[in-house]
Formats: sequence, structure tokens, C-alpha cells
Amino acid sequence: MKKLIALSALALTATTMTAQNIVYPKAPKDDTADTYFGVKVPDPFRPLEADRSQETAAWVEAENKVTNAYLAKIPFRAKLLKRLKEVADFEKVGTPFEKNGKWYVYKNNGLQNQSVLYQMDELGGQLREFLDPNKLSDDGTVALQDATFSKDGKYMAYVISRSGSDWQEIYVKDVATGELLTDHIEWAKFGGAQWCGNGFYYSAYDAPEKGKEFSSKNEVHKVYYHKIGTKQSDDVLFYQNPAYPLRFYSVSVNKDETMMFLYESGAGSGMNLYVRDLRVPDAQFIQMTSNMDLQYSPIETVGDNIYLLTNDGAPRGRLMVADIKKPGFKDWKELVGESKNVLESVQFADDKLVLTYSQDASTHLYLYSTEGKELAEIQLPTVGRARFSGERGQKECFYSFSSFTVPGTIYQYDIAENKSSVYTAPKVKFDLDKYTTRQVFFTSKDGTRVPMFLTYRKDLKQNGKNPVFLYGYGGFNVPLSPNFSSMRIPFLENGGIYAQVNLRGGSEYGEEWHVAGTKMQKQNVFDDFISSAEWLITNNFTSKDHIAIVGGSNGGLLVGACMTQRPDLFKVCIPQVGVMDMLRYHKFTIGWNWAPDYGTSEDSKEMFEYLYSYSPLHNLKKGVSYPATLVTTADHDDRVVPAHSFKFAATLQECQAGTAPVLIRIDSKAGHGSGKPLAKQLEEQADIYSFIMKNLGMKFK
Repeated sequence: MKKLIALSALALTATTMTAQNIVYPKAPKDDTADTYFGVKVPDPFRPLEADRSQETAAWVEAENKVTNAYLAKIPFRAKLLKRLKEVADFEKVGTPFEKNGKWYVYKNNGLQNQSVLYQMDELGGQLREFLDPNKLSDDGTVALQDATFSKDGKYMAYVISRSGSDWQEIYVKDVATGELLTDHIEWAKFGGAQWCGNGFYYSAYDAPEKGKEFSSKNEVHKVYYHKIGTKQSDDVLFYQNPAYPLRFYSVSVNKDETMMFLYESGAGSGMNLYVRDLRVPDAQFIQMTSNMDLQYSPIETVGDNIYLLTNDGAPRGRLMVADIKKPGFKDWKELVGESKNVLESVQFADDKLVLTYSQDASTHLYLYSTEGKELAEIQLPTVGRARFSGERGQKECFYSFSSFTVPGTIYQYDIAENKSSVYTAPKVKFDLDKYTTRQVFFTSKDGTRVPMFLTYRKDLKQNGKNPVFLYGYGGFNVPLSPNFSSMRIPFLENGGIYAQVNLRGGSEYGEEWHVAGTKMQKQNVFDDFISSAEWLITNNFTSKDHIAIVGGSNGGLLVGACMTQRPDLFKVCIPQVGVMDMLRYHKFTIGWNWAPDYGTSEDSKEMFEYLYSYSPLHNLKKGVSYPATLVTTADHDDRVVPAHSFKFAATLQECQAGTAPVLIRIDSKAGHGSGKPLAKQLEEQADIYSFIMKNLGMKFK
């Protein structure tokens, strides 16, 4: 690939492009162009990829100034933020779990930035604060990502991230005294702390070059072993595979510390799995599987048996058992075969199994014997999402349940009686009985039947004028299940419809549904989303002047592609932390890991042409009237680097021929979204909903 670079002046003067009297800052620009299979592709805003340069920093500051000035003029923004805080201010409790004779639970009193981990001597006992992430920073930007306990219960390793970055740090706490030990791990990524003996395994990369911590390509993932009481510099390199620098490696150890699993991923949509018998001195890993496009998840070990969930030979999932003496896939035995619904997860609960299935994107729970016989269905309150939590040999088990109109509630499940009782339910400050959820099915462009959930006030009239918040994702095997968010309440209160679409590319109907939205079939995802908007219009729920489309990450790509393909169909577009440059996404941090879903511009002429045909950045055209757009990103996003959003926003501002505003909101000390403190979430949602409601012509009551 040939790259032509000749830097021009990078002065940040105001451009003459205006919309609604907005004067946009001039972005740093040059005459960079790349050549792909003989096709020259200009990339004039390439300087914005240098997200730590003075020129980019000045542009970011100027753009935020323009955006903040616009948002400040929305008369109801302050009232909307106040209402968002009111509806978010209720106690949120997680599922209790037991470790070494003590019980633990995460709880948020209401408006705490991060949930606190509490300890109890017995289930339902008095709560003692065990770890409060809010005390790890002044502004809540340090988030607790994971906590794991040593087998003897003496230590807890906890994993934190700072400012939303994917980079992780690991600390160790003495469980009995609460004392923080001197152990400290830096530059860990994707793996957490896996205890074994007097220490733990973790996955990490070499420390990145200073100034490029959040943008440089991550290569050669390594697994280390850390012994308690030693320095990180003394950690033992346990595993690496430099022959495949663009793969992920991590290990896990079973509860009894008799088996170790090695996971290899990054070269497909799934993984390879290896096992090692820790009971045998100097035992080596044995490869169990050999198809990195399929999923293999160990669930539990019982003696020599390994229970596994896989979609190998079963696109909708099945439960199998392997013997460590003959661990190769050809010797696995099927315990529960594939059904018409998708098997999402399996947990042990005392001496039984609980299988979680998805039917039309909603959860169904079933109790099974360990021999694979179905015993009963666990009745759930309504259509929604449930997550089961149990342990082998432990009678106490729980599940969380939520839906669009039911906030997260924890149920305790009695296995013997097949009965559920509420363990804890939130007390909210708004009336959810006023709202209803309806699942509909529409036909996409190629005739595929696609589901969509609609949530709105019960007194809503189908008059073709209702404001719609249309949300989708459509990728990476990620399903969109019914879920609750208090952030939607003010929009619903003011007559809005929340629409959530189960696009191809997700796992709602198994691996075939996922594959149908990948690589050379990615356009199916955009067609599904466009068809959902057209169905809402045809069925008199709304009109093109009342639709806002929203999506984050791969969903940001979705919004970007749909607004460039059908700018006439939507009134407002909110692409959040989106993948906007489909020709260069694989050159930053872990972007290469998305190639199994997207393909890359280097794969072939055909793949390049296909990516080029829908890449949001490359399909913006001058002279087109684009919808009102608020692009969002963050300075510490090292998953989808901000350069995607920077270049897209700068190009869109230059191309916009209409009067609708084109703004970019660039958060500070924030990343891709995970671990974002509640205060920042509320500010961001106030800005997004204010922008949507103003540009849809809504009035806030």
C-alpha cells in the first residue's frame, strides 16, 4: 500500500461552513491518500489520528466549545438532567455470591458513581463495606472490573481500569484484615486474575510507548504468573506465542485447582481451547479444539469430566462432556442437544443444572439433571432478561431479572420446590405501570423476519407523529435482550417510543444469524435497521421527521452507515464511539480483532470494495442534507480510538448542505463506556436526549 503524505498548514481557524448559525472549527488537514488495489483513497483528516498532538487537542477544545454552546441554549436541558438524576436515584443491588464462608454483594445506594462491594457473615446478614471503588479516585473515574478470591480465602485480587481505558491494573487485598498488599500489576489487558496456589495468572502486553498508550497496536499477548509478595518485575512469563502476535491468550483454573484451561482467540469468531492436568507433574497443555470460528466454554469440572457449552455442530448451542484423559473434540459426548432456541449459558446449582435459553431475544430458564434430563421450567415474571447464579454443591442460588418496564430484581430460587421468591427489589420513584412493551416482527429487504421491541406509554396514539428512539447493534454475536434503563424514562414520559431492534449479526437466533451480518453480508444489518424505521412509519407509529437513530461502537458504525445510505429517513443521528473508518480500523489497538466480523481492506480486492462501499467516513458526500447529528467519543477510548469519530465529524461538517447541526461531544477521562461513573453517564445522557428532543421538536414537561 502506497501512502502519500505532504503536510499542509494546520491552523485552527473557523471554517465558513455553518448550520443554524453554528461556525465549525477548521480541522487539521493534509493531502494524505492511500492506494488499495489500484484505487487511490484520500484521507485528508489523517492528522486527527494523532490524538495527542497539539493541533488535534486545539481542534477538540474548539469543537467541544461549539457543542457545549449549542447544548447550553436548549431551554430544558437543566430540567432534563434534574429529572434524569431523580429517576436514577434508587438502590441497585446485585446477585449475592459466596466465597470461602463469606457472602458478598455489590450495591449502589442510588447516585454513587460506582457500586460498592459489601461482605456478609451469612446470607442476608449485616453488610460491611469491603471495597469501595468510589474511594479510589476523586471523580469516580476508577472502576472496579473484577474481583477474584484465592482458593484458601486469604486474598482477593481486584482489577481496576482508569478513565474508561481497556488497560487494567491488579491489586491484592488481605480478606481477614482488609489490608492492601504491596502487589501491583500494570499493563494487564483482557483476562483478570486467575488464582492458583500462592499467586495468580494474568494476561498483559508490553508497556506501550509513552504518548501512544491509547492508540498503538497491541501485539503479542502474554500470560504471566505473579507470586504474592513479589514485584511485577519478578513475574514469570508463563505463555506467549510470537508466531501469532494478533491473538489473545488467557488461562483459567478450576475451583479444585486440578485443571487449567488455555484460551486462544482473535483469529476467528470463536476460540481454541487447551487443557492441562495439574495433578500430573510437568503436564503439558493438550489441544481440545481446532476451529477458531466456533465457541467452546468450560462450565464446570467434576472429577475427570469437563462440562462444556459449544456451538460446534450446533449453531444454536449444545451441552457436552469431555474426559481429560481423552480431551479431543472427537471424544466429547453430547449431554443436551441443540433445540429450536439458543442455549446461552449453563450453570450448576447444587446437584442440578440450569440452562438459559433465548427465545425471540427473551430469556427462558430450565432445570436439568446432571444426566441431561429436563426437569422443569423456571417461571419468570414476564418477557425479559434473566441471569442465573449458582454453584455446584451449594443450595442457595439466585437469578437477576429485568425488562424494559421492570428494573433489576434479584430472585432466590428454591431448587427442590421449583419456586422463586424476591430477594431484593428496587423502590423506584416513577410509575412504570403507565408503560407497556410490545414485540413486533417486520420483514427486511431480503424477506428475513426480524424482531423489534417497542416500549411506550399505554395511552399512546398511533397517529404517525410519535418521537422514536431507535436503537440497534447487529454484530459480534452480541444479542440485545429486554433490559431496563432509567435514562429512558424522561423520553417515554414525554410521549416517546423506545424501539430496540434485534438485527442480524447478533446471536438472537444462533451462529447463522450472526454470520448473516458479517463480512460480505454486513449490508444485511443496515437493511434490517432501515426496514425497522420504514415499518414504524408504515404502521403509523411515527414519520421520518420524528425518528432518532442511536448506536454505540459497532452500533455507531450502524448509525453512520444508515445515515449515509438513507439521510432522508432519519431526523436525528447519534453515532456513539463508532467504527467509522472501515479501511483503517484494524491498525489501532485491538481493532485487528474485529476482522472476523468485518474483513479488512487488505484481505482482497473484493473485500476492500465491499468495505469501501459502506464505510461511513468514505460515503459522506458534499451537497447532501444530513440529519441533525451528535457524534460522541472520549479521550481514553482505546477500544475504538477517537480518530474514527474525529475524522467522521470533521468530514460531515464539511459536507453538510442542510441547516441541521453537526456536532461532536468529546468526553474527558472517559473511554469506550465500561466503568463510566454515573455522574458522567447522566451528563452525557442529558446532552444526548436534549439534542434528540430539541431536533425532534419535542417539548419537555
